[in-house]
Amino acid sequence: MTTPLQDHGLNPGPGHSPTLRRPRGGRGLVPALGLGAMVVSMMQTLLVPILGTIQRDLHASAADVSWLTTATLLSAAVCTPLLGRMGDQYGRRPVLLGVLAVTVAGSVLAALTDSLPLLIAGRVLQGASTAVFPLAQAVLRAELPARRLPAAMGTVSGTLAFGTGLALVGAGLLTRGDAPDYHRVLWLATAVSVLSLVAIAVYVPASSAASGGHTDWRGAAGLTVTLVLLLLPISRGTVWGWTSGWTLGCLAASGAAATIWVRVEQSMPDPLVDMRVLVRRPVFFANLAGLLLGFAMFSQFILVSALVQVPPSAGYGFGASALGASLQYLLPSSLVSLVAAQLAGTLVRRTGPRQTLAMGAVTGVVGFALLAAWHSSSAAVLGSGMLVGVAIAFGFAALPAVLLAAVPPEQTAVANGVNSVARSVGSAVASALVATLVATAGQGHPPAEPRFTTCFAIASAAFALIALFARFGMAATPGDHRHAGAPKAASKPGAGPVCPACPAC
Repeated sequence: MTTPLQDHGLNPGPGHSPTLRRPRGGRGLVPALGLGAMVVSMMQTLLVPILGTIQRDLHASAADVSWLTTATLLSAAVCTPLLGRMGDQYGRRPVLLGVLAVTVAGSVLAALTDSLPLLIAGRVLQGASTAVFPLAQAVLRAELPARRLPAAMGTVSGTLAFGTGLALVGAGLLTRGDAPDYHRVLWLATAVSVLSLVAIAVYVPASSAASGGHTDWRGAAGLTVTLVLLLLPISRGTVWGWTSGWTLGCLAASGAAATIWVRVEQSMPDPLVDMRVLVRRPVFFANLAGLLLGFAMFSQFILVSALVQVPPSAGYGFGASALGASLQYLLPSSLVSLVAAQLAGTLVRRTGPRQTLAMGAVTGVVGFALLAAWHSSSAAVLGSGMLVGVAIAFGFAALPAVLLAAVPPEQTAVANGVNSVARSVGSAVASALVATLVATAGQGHPPAEPRFTTCFAIASAAFALIALFARFGMAATPGDHRHAGAPKAASKPGAGPVCPACPAC
């Protein structure tokens, strides 16, 4: 009889001693990787609360300034799978250091400039930081024994959620007053990135596994074209118009590019993304769940912030400032996520990642349903937001564990990278939906309250789908683990089983 851990790939199972995998990670490994994950979420949300300040200081239009978020999104989507694959091939430590060095360079460039094009260029470089999270998950798999993996994944995932709250609060505190200066926020990004770079250099072992092989540049180019053509109209739809020729043309071209990319990847001996792995049932549904998780997370961030800043004269809302919205309503949710991630790690170990993901998703359904039905008091919004924070933490902790059980070690980073891209797409869709349903009132008038209710209900439905995917979609089927074999497992003595999800390993 197997335990939940053995069923889900987080325990070597009968016949495998934990000592087969020799732990190399010291005590500082998990905090260092957690700090790196915090950089990821900070770069994604740091400038969102102060776009108005940047627009005023640079005398730019709202459409031009919105490229500061679009550029980072596109950069993250393009770089993450490629850098994840390079980490699997050439070693995670050097790629992690390279990614963080690029992030530091982008942060310094953005902090020093008063030019919008250079600021956008800096944000493009910062977007590469998104690759840190999948690389961190791959390092944990390579360096820690199975018994420590769930807790370590929970910690790293928790700091990913916490970074969003820290970014919001930091941006608010550093730009308060009569003469706010956005440069201070970018220097904060620089400081955190440098600290993370030093921590990775000190605590991540140089012996992280590398599978070798060549880089599939054709696949990388095809994926870049596909993602840019997909994300560009999603993120710019409110500016271009959802039925404009630019929007519809880009979406159609994205579909054509995706078809060509898949065919190219299937013909490659060492593809950027192994399609056979991507279409495995657990991986496929994990990526769909990642998309929905990104949608729900960004929906909470935008919707709650907008809701609480609506003046009470509109018949709802609390008239909070941007800083008040961050400190009072969003930071508590991030702190709860940090704590809940530790619980999620324990649950992954005891009950398995699918059950943990399902429990978190149900919590998210309840949280958003309460927000839809009852957002007339601060206590209700705060409490419901905390439930959503728990759900997000459970999702971040469980999805990497689902992928861990479904892919071989040499594809860990790229599999998590694709999942990160799915979350980015979900975030872009959430931003576009909210901009369409909530932020289009115009003329300085707040949107009608039912628009918030509708968006909260949609986010609740997203978590309901995640729960269904976890329950019925992510179960491994026969043949899912054919990548493992005895010769491969024996090729690296002392490294532990190649595929901890396979009983044969």
